[in-house]
Amino acid sequence: MVEISCPECSDIIDLGEAEEGAYSCPYCEQDFYWELDNSTFNPLKVEYEFRPAFTLMTAHLGPSESIKVEPGAMVAQSPDLSVSTGRAISGGVTKGLFKAVVGGESFFLNTYTAGNSGGWISMAPSAPGDIRTFDLAPGENLFMKGGAFMACSPNVEIDTKFQGAKSLFSGVGVFFLRAFSQSGSGQVFYNAYGAIKEIEVTPDAPIVVDNGHLVAFTEGVSYRVAPAGGLKTTLFGGEGLILQFSGAGKIWIQSRNFGALAASLILAR
Repeated sequence: MVEISCPECSDIIDLGEAEEGAYSCPYCEQDFYWELDNSTFNPLKVEYEFRPAFTLMTAHLGPSESIKVEPGAMVAQSPDLSVSTGRAISGGVTKGLFKAVVGGESFFLNTYTAGNSGGWISMAPSAPGDIRTFDLAPGENLFMKGGAFMACSPNVEIDTKFQGAKSLFSGVGVFFLRAFSQSGSGQVFYNAYGAIKEIEVTPDAPIVVDNGHLVAFTEGVSYRVAPAGGLKTTLFGGEGLILQFSGAGKIWIQSRNFGALAASLILAR
């Protein structure tokens, strides 16, 4: 199964086996022609099961095709895949290790490669929730909170991006993960705690997000940290700090909040 963004409304569309031809978006009903240029980008064929609470993603790899996977995400695989381990974050060893720690991800990534007959690998996040695909254009950046990254196509690189002094109070980390490609288009597979919702941000339609529910956002979108209300509301209203997003792009939020879960478990003791 291949997912792409509708060229008209940008909603995610399942193209099945992704054969070249004419399609109609089920959301905006816009007709479009989808053509795969194998010389530049061959999207991975992925299949999703048990969505959205306990999503399992299976990547079906062609002969010699590869996928980079976060350590611990592999659930099952065909026996003919080879695996190699390399650094996840760009830069030298010391710099890369520092970035991995502050970015909330592993210092290493496992690359699974199919043999001459192809193969498959099933993956799942550590927490119950959904998985989404982001089609990364050359030169484009996708920013994710720590722990959201799960896998990517081989040409995609992962780095960290310092969010400035405002991030010290944001509750989502001082550094965001940045996925990008310098060698053609690619795919990023990211996960969340709970279901994932996509929200369009425009100059006329900014959005406010609880800091525990942010998953990812595209470049062109910026945010500032603000209290949820007055002092009493901020301290006792259960929301604390919020993120005010503006600009032009997309953000993805999750339906559950790890911080709220941890707080409820502490109170239940």
